[in-house]
Amino acid sequence: MPIQYLHTMLRVTDPDATIRFFNLLGLEQVRRYDIEQGRFSLIFMAAPGQDGVAEVELTHNWPPEDGSEPEQYDGGRNFGHLAYRVDDIYALCQKLMDAGITINRPPRDGHMAFVRTPDNVSVELLQAGDNLPVQEPWASMENVGEW
Repeated sequence: MPIQYLHTMLRVTDPDATIRFFNLLGLEQVRRYDIEQGRFSLIFMAAPGQDGVAEVELTHNWPPEDGSEPEQYDGGRNFGHLAYRVDDIYALCQKLMDAGITINRPPRDGHMAFVRTPDNVSVELLQAGDNLPVQEPWASMENVGEW
């Protein structure tokens, strides 16, 4: 399978309330990562049997250490990105570049890249299985714009 839908990311300000909301819809928490160094949590929700297939990723950016209020998201800022698993991230990124698509976050690590749709929706591409060996031109490519 050359591409597989993975998840949609939503930024949330109250993860417990959001988890309760998705629980009411019938989704369950299937994974959680609390990243102390980056001060954020990733919480993955899925319908029963859909773990790893079609998930909602809740991203909670922890409040600043200075005690100020956490950021509120409006005007679409709460939507993060679509994510797809791909068979060959380098080949797909090359195909996109050849078609004139900007690679906003190149797959320098052989694992992850970001591009944007014509309407500026962020799309994450993730290499299936192990990371591909690091190679040029990807390894030295800089980020372009926002992703």
